[in-house]
Amino acid sequence: MEILNTSIAPGESKIINLNIAKLHTGTSLAVPVIVERAEEDGPCILLSAGIHGDEVNGVEIVRQIITHGYNKPERGSVICIPVVNVFGFLSQTRDFPDGRDLNRMFPGSKTGSLAGRFAYYLLNEIAPNIDYCIDFHTGGAARFNYSQIRIDIENEETRVLAKVFGTKFIIDAEERDKSFREALTDMGKHVLLFEGGKSLNLDRIVTSIGIEGALRVMQHLNIRDFSTQLQKSTYLKEINPILIKSSTWIRAHESGMFRSLQRIGSKVKKGDILGTISDPYGAYEVEVLASFDGYIICTNHAPIVNEGDAVIHISKETADEF
Repeated sequence: MEILNTSIAPGESKIINLNIAKLHTGTSLAVPVIVERAEEDGPCILLSAGIHGDEVNGVEIVRQIITHGYNKPERGSVICIPVVNVFGFLSQTRDFPDGRDLNRMFPGSKTGSLAGRFAYYLLNEIAPNIDYCIDFHTGGAARFNYSQIRIDIENEETRVLAKVFGTKFIIDAEERDKSFREALTDMGKHVLLFEGGKSLNLDRIVTSIGIEGALRVMQHLNIRDFSTQLQKSTYLKEINPILIKSSTWIRAHESGMFRSLQRIGSKVKKGDILGTISDPYGAYEVEVLASFDGYIICTNHAPIVNEGDAVIHISKETADEF
């Protein structure tokens, strides 16, 4: 295995710094790539997070996997990149300093924009070595995602891995144009995109689900036996996941202070009260109603919303078996 002109032999552990740019002060900024390779050959999985710099819950998931030594394989290799977008992580913002969303810049360019260059090196130096990837994300801004796996349901192996991961919801989600997931899929890699929590927030339950799911997938791939750890599993049980084929946002019909009244992950029926919006002076308070039956998969935690803002994300078409 070779990454950024560094060879990793069977049984070796290395931290390789992806260092292709500097801050405007001239300070070098490295992205650590943590590689663990077993003596015995096997599949290689990438655990990545922080492609959006403010999505710190994914960073915490990968960090804990490393801290507990779960990234040390018995077979094959595990590559961890806890913070892909170090620039955004430092400034606690989603994008790169050039204003671009790294997750819309693939396959990138060696001589392009800063984000484009990072995309290029990720795809050309690291991606060729991997077979599988779990990419950890959160909801943007104040939108809190119920823990879920997003995949292309037509990919049979990815579908199996999503069920192994064990979240309650699996979303049949189209690959975003120029995204990391699309680029890896085009290379023949199998990608699980995990969504859970919200930006600039650490949630204990989301973190535990992300870790447990990653261990289940690595065990399924025979990378390592995690039976002991998974016996203590708190949140992921042997369940038939719900496949969400389509979903839509319920939007605010008024501007004001928003409060959600339904539990995220729960099923609601058409006409149920999802929350209320009021002015700050006690003049009015209006109800936000469900337009159809479905599961709540994301809730806007922003206390103040404007007319037209997305407040509750609900599934429209689901399947209990797939």
